[in-house]
Amino acid sequence: MDVTLLSDVSAWQRRGGADTATEIAQQPALWEALAQDLSRARDRLQAFLGDSLNDPNQRVLFTGAGSSGFIAEMVADAINAQWPAEVRVVHTTSLLTHPALYLQRDRPTLLVSFGRSGSSPESVAAVDRVRSDVDDARFLDITCNAEGELARRGAGRADTCTLLMPSASCDRAFAMTSSLTCMLLAALTVFDRSPWDARIARLQQIAGLAREGQAQWDAAVAALAQRPFNRVIYLGSGPLEALAREAALKVLELTAGRVLALANTPLGFRHGPKSTLDGSTLVVVLRSVQPLARRYEQDLLEELRRDGVAGQVLSIGPHSDIGADDDYTLTAPALDDPWLAPVWLGFAQLYALQRSAALGLTPDNPFPDGTVNRVVKGVTIHHG
Repeated sequence: MDVTLLSDVSAWQRRGGADTATEIAQQPALWEALAQDLSRARDRLQAFLGDSLNDPNQRVLFTGAGSSGFIAEMVADAINAQWPAEVRVVHTTSLLTHPALYLQRDRPTLLVSFGRSGSSPESVAAVDRVRSDVDDARFLDITCNAEGELARRGAGRADTCTLLMPSASCDRAFAMTSSLTCMLLAALTVFDRSPWDARIARLQQIAGLAREGQAQWDAAVAALAQRPFNRVIYLGSGPLEALAREAALKVLELTAGRVLALANTPLGFRHGPKSTLDGSTLVVVLRSVQPLARRYEQDLLEELRRDGVAGQVLSIGPHSDIGADDDYTLTAPALDDPWLAPVWLGFAQLYALQRSAALGLTPDNPFPDGTVNRVVKGVTIHHG
């Protein structure tokens, strides 16, 4: 069995995946660096936000496109539940096409943008649109690139706060990995209502848990990726539905579409999408920390295993009394699903990397013909 472990950088160089492998492996260290960066930025961030989140008239829009949009989906509901302000998700790809549905001129609005490069056409245009359509607009740009358009255009502006991620998070590889998890954890840390020291401590906990996951899962995931599944279905509920979408996207990206990947919820899967199952399908259920959600997840796991239609059914998540022998579980601290999501995403990143290599592709650039690019190209911004 020709497998390459995550730590074998020289082997990944030969396979055209050294950047992707390194960027997956470095995440725990980057989260620890992020904790230090956020501690230093604490006063600046608190001064910028002020008491706005306690204002029911304040709107906070989390936005991004593709993987960055999935970050917004993973964090917004949990943050909305903590504050009087209205917090919601709107992908830049919707904000630009239907701005009247999301923007109100007389409603104070904070646009929180996620961008690895900070230079995608949609990210820049979304800021311009909000600035033109809202009288009281402010901007928090969470980005990995100090030289990107978001950082450059926001410099020196009183209405803008730029929060840079650790420099190594600006992934060189095609797929977003460490950039995504850093921006996700940064948003959770900045907008959480618990004491600041407790938030920083969570980052340290999550980093330790991710290291444990990488050590436990590396060889097993490499072996799993050798199995010729040509269809992968990720299922998650609540904030983990967006995690499922991101996990599926990683498979699509790194296999250049040769492995079809879908995402849904455990309950929604029965409403038609279950028809996609066959013997070449891998089903992965992303387990929630919420006891009620776990009962629904377990019902579906047992049903799918009993039916025997899928090639393999497994689950990932926090260890509990509900589970099965082939689950990828860790003993997790008592944190909400969005905080733990980066840990479970580590499995999906590993699988996509290894499946790409198993197909003979180059994970750092699965599209050498340029049909899909690291930074989106070809977008014409229309005004109206």
